[in-house]
Amino acid sequence: MPFIPHTENEITQMLETIGVDSIDDLFDEIPAHLRAGVLQAVPHSMNEMEVSRLMKQRADQNSSAICFLGAGAYEHHIPSAVWEITTRGEYYSAYTPYQAEASQGTLQLTYEYQSMMTALTAMDVSNASMYDGASSLAEAILMAVRANRKSRSRKILIPTSVNPSYRKAAHTIVNGQQVELIDVPYDSASGTVTLEQIKQQTEAHGGDITAMVLQQPNFFGCLEEVDAITDWAHDNNILVIAVINPLVMSVLNPPGKWGREDNAGADIACGDGQPLGAPMSAGGPYYGLLCCKQSLVRQIPGRIVGRTIDLDGKEGFVLTLQAREQHIRRSKATSNICTNQGLVVTASTIYMAIQGAQGLENTAAACHANNNSLVEKLIAIDGVKKAFSAPQFHETVLQLEQQPAAEVLKALMEKGILGGYNLSQDYPELGEAILVCTTEMRTEEEIDQYADAMRDVLSSGATVASLAESA
Repeated sequence: MPFIPHTENEITQMLETIGVDSIDDLFDEIPAHLRAGVLQAVPHSMNEMEVSRLMKQRADQNSSAICFLGAGAYEHHIPSAVWEITTRGEYYSAYTPYQAEASQGTLQLTYEYQSMMTALTAMDVSNASMYDGASSLAEAILMAVRANRKSRSRKILIPTSVNPSYRKAAHTIVNGQQVELIDVPYDSASGTVTLEQIKQQTEAHGGDITAMVLQQPNFFGCLEEVDAITDWAHDNNILVIAVINPLVMSVLNPPGKWGREDNAGADIACGDGQPLGAPMSAGGPYYGLLCCKQSLVRQIPGRIVGRTIDLDGKEGFVLTLQAREQHIRRSKATSNICTNQGLVVTASTIYMAIQGAQGLENTAAACHANNNSLVEKLIAIDGVKKAFSAPQFHETVLQLEQQPAAEVLKALMEKGILGGYNLSQDYPELGEAILVCTTEMRTEEEIDQYADAMRDVLSSGATVASLAESA
């Protein structure tokens, strides 16, 4: 959109018309001590040439290293048609479709997204997306507190094997609303949370638990025993919140089918849609998916698009169930941060349409096969071992027995390999451990290159520290 500034003469005429001497007079009701004043830290403005030069310098800092990093954002192949179509004028449109008569294209695409997401998760309802995966978990927790009227505790069990960033965001959002998040430790042998640990935490906190969070696969890439835990939770009037990777749901049992058939699966499913057509892109923008059972539809925040037939028999799409005002009613609203990421959702819908069910399954299967190949080659190296015994998908925790993980990762970076995520800050009990991830993007040659580089770094002691000394 072009920027068309007002001239000084136009500003003067407008001020005279409304009867004030200056623009500052329009803000005279704001006390002086509340005004920001001069922003000393804001740099001087740049012209177009200078901005272009700066952005070129920033772009040149991007690494071309081979990526074996996951931990919540994954490098998948995105067909070129996805973003070529997404950024066409027909799709690259205004983000708020409140006027249905002017937003049929946006509404239909959102409806298709919701249909695909409910099919992928085996849930009844999907909204039009949330801000990101972490905030969608927080919203799912608040949903559960509102929906579970059999519980008065507002206590939520959340395993420490759930993504640490998600747990931190959830704490930030829900703590001020008198919701208590109770950590459930993972089993140090399997890397998963056990039903016995869940029962112990439940008893220790009075037995009244509102909801239970389960991530599948968990942050370590391990597969949780979701069926048994879901059945136990429902038998004890505890709602189940599933945190999922949507791509992996094409090959794993989806949350809507967890547990016994009469238990009807998880109650709420959330997660990040980044694996479905969004590039890693230095961390975003991504979007949060949020699905639920039909019985909880009145509690789900965000937009829901419905399909209908008008009086002339023509198909049409509209926002349904929730009025716009529902989201600006402060504490009475279902959410106050239910921003959806319409553009990335558009890309995901096109990605899923291009891939189809078989394409998604093939991609997930390739990720799994590549991960197994990498792990097999890495644990054959002296000083590298798997941390956990549970079956894993997509990524695996490896412990380094000889050298600090941070130095090993830096040394690998010197060899052009982004070797994984250092777990020492979030999980110090694991010692020197890294989380490695392998998607369908990695070739056998790249996997061999990583294994050779790891062997060289560990056998020669060529960490960053020793490299600096030799230099």
